Amino acid sequence: MTFSQSFRMAIKSILSSKARSLLTMLGIIIGVAAVMVIVGLGNGMETYMVDTFESMGTNLIYAEVFGRGGGNRTVSVDDMFQLVEDNPDTLAMVSPSVSVQGGAKVGNENLSSTSITGVSEDYDKINHSEVAQGRFLQYVDVLRRKNVCVIGSYLNDTYFQGQGVGQTVKIMGLPFTVVGTLEQSADGAEYGSDNTIYIPYTIAGQISMQGNFTSFSFSATSEDTVLAGQAVIEEELSEIFGSDDAYYVYSMTEMLDQMDSMLNIMISILTGIAAISLVVGGIGIMNIMLVSVTERTREIGIRKALGAKRRHIMRQFIIEAGTTSAIGGLLGIAAGYGLSAVATQMIAIGLGENMSVVPTMNSILVAFGISAGIGVLFGYLPARKAARLNPIDALRHD
Repeated sequence: MTFSQSFRMAIKSILSSKARSLLTMLGIIIGVAAVMVIVGLGNGMETYMVDTFESMGTNLIYAEVFGRGGGNRTVSVDDMFQLVEDNPDTLAMVSPSVSVQGGAKVGNENLSSTSITGVSEDYDKINHSEVAQGRFLQYVDVLRRKNVCVIGSYLNDTYFQGQGVGQTVKIMGLPFTVVGTLEQSADGAEYGSDNTIYIPYTIAGQISMQGNFTSFSFSATSEDTVLAGQAVIEEELSEIFGSDDAYYVYSMTEMLDQMDSMLNIMISILTGIAAISLVVGGIGIMNIMLVSVTERTREIGIRKALGAKRRHIMRQFIIEAGTTSAIGGLLGIAAGYGLSAVATQMIAIGLGENMSVVPTMNSILVAFGISAGIGVLFGYLPARKAARLNPIDALRHD
């Protein structure tokens, strides 16, 4: 019996018991679809993360100072500005960042969830923030400690009906004039990057009574000079403090790599869990093939009596098991594409995020190959049992 004849007999056997065959394939279908959706979700999350980080700027470098070094030394703003001037080939700009832990008010309403940060006039360029109305902070604002501020789109839309420029916001009881508003950068929600106020770092340090600045945001000249710029900053801080424990320097690219690595680990674990369904499906195929061998014992006896050899019988049942699992894999691929499309729509509607769940061709081929391989693997035992049947005993079977 040729391969094509065995394949046609396998298709005929599957079609003769459609319901039983479909239930047998169910584990394979679920496993393949689950693997596709999980891998597609991982790819979508990775693309979304990369796009988000790129919009923020992958050339960003942050420096956090924890304490004083040997000789009671501290880092000053002038030290960091001078560092940028001395390294124009790697570092482009720097801005101190001072978090003001105080209340802000618009009229009689408290802005309890609003973040207030003191920054320099270059922070909008460093952070890739776009001004929608008015202007950003200027050097003269920082130098003269002016009571001016720039607000995020949430504050502008919620409290000033989109006309925030010229309005007043009180910060720790002091009136600040809004000189600019920012374009929406996230989802415009209350708890996000659009609910923020930027003021000159000089006045921020004064009203928060912070004599020393401990956070600095740098921008490298390009994405290619991030590592070199990071090394320059670390070397400078090491010379100032004499200890690596007094500071921490990290880049946006480094954060992206770490998150990407964590995401890959999580997706691998979830994919492994989903792949268990493929094993369960394989067990189901083995079970149904054992039943099939019992039901077709007389048929096997007749074929052996007519001259069929063990390898012919074995090949027939292995092909049948492999065909069953392969068809299940194809149905799983179709289901995986359908579920991926549904997941994309649910994310867009439920979370308001434009993130696509798109399975990769590699994940599809691997899932299908594993499903077909599992069918052959788990079909081996029933096929071996069928091939070893004694033809005389088989013919006597009712």
